[in-house]
Amino acid sequence: MEQPIINEHNKAEYPPMHSAEHLLNGEMARRYKCGRAFSAHVERKKSKLDYHLPQALTDAELRSLEDYVNSAISADVEVTEEFISQQEAMSRFDMSRLPEGASETVRVVHIGNYDQCLCAGTHVSKTSEIGTFRISSSRWQDGVQRIVFRLETASIN
Repeated sequence: MEQPIINEHNKAEYPPMHSAEHLLNGEMARRYKCGRAFSAHVERKKSKLDYHLPQALTDAELRSLEDYVNSAISADVEVTEEFISQQEAMSRFDMSRLPEGASETVRVVHIGNYDQCLCAGTHVSKTSEIGTFRISSSRWQDGVQRIVFRLETASIN
């Protein structure tokens, strides 16, 4: 089978953090019907995602999200990819963030049954490589919920 050609990616993400971002984004979209983050800043030390929500998430809701992401991490599921045409992708995904001039073939990243989305970034091979997910702060202002999170990795002796 011929290797599909997709657009080059201009960022070098930290795979554990980028994979954790997928898990949080997928659950936010499912749970609150707000779509994936409209603004994201994903870095090695800390990351932040912004969502349009009509009211602030409670502390209990934030802890529940943190627990959900950590349970997906503990499940140790594989992160896989598939290549599909843009035409097929239109029936499955929001195409609004696909860059202009994107290749006809796009990549879908699957994190077990927890998340699937279009992505050209780098990821872990299985969720146990992510570490422990911690929401370090959150704020809601003018209809925007910002969630800031970090990863704690196990120290190796």
